[in-house]
Amino acid sequence: MFGQWLLAGSAVFLLSACAATDKTHISRQQLLDAITTGHAPVIIDVRSQSEYDSGHVPGAIHVPFWRAFSPEQLEPVGPEQVLVVYCAHGPRAGIAKFSLRLSGYDNILYLDGHMSAWQEAGLPLQMQPVAGPAEASEDNHEQE
Repeated sequence: MFGQWLLAGSAVFLLSACAATDKTHISRQQLLDAITTGHAPVIIDVRSQSEYDSGHVPGAIHVPFWRAFSPEQLEPVGPEQVLVVYCAHGPRAGIAKFSLRLSGYDNILYLDGHMSAWQEAGLPLQMQPVAGPAEASEDNHEQE
């Protein structure tokens, strides 16, 4: 009986990851504007390595959804900072958001339409990897 409730709850949670509201999603144009003006939130691509390497939202760091349960890569990011999470269509981002919330991050938005809509809109893609906050923090300490 518990297993059925857990399965049903998980399904509802994952489906809600795809339901857009102003409080849960950021539009593609809002994110692009934030990126181009230098005010981008922390953008997290939770797709596979090959998907990330084939092109990602400019500035997005790669944290595969299965690694979001231990987000060491995000340690320098404070729990009050805005995180934008996306995958190809939504379900993996839902899992990542759930795990990030368990780690204390509360200000998490989904990219409206995820990567599939970003690409369909012809918005810019970045091909080279982005140093995550933990790597950037290590680089800053080495330069000091």
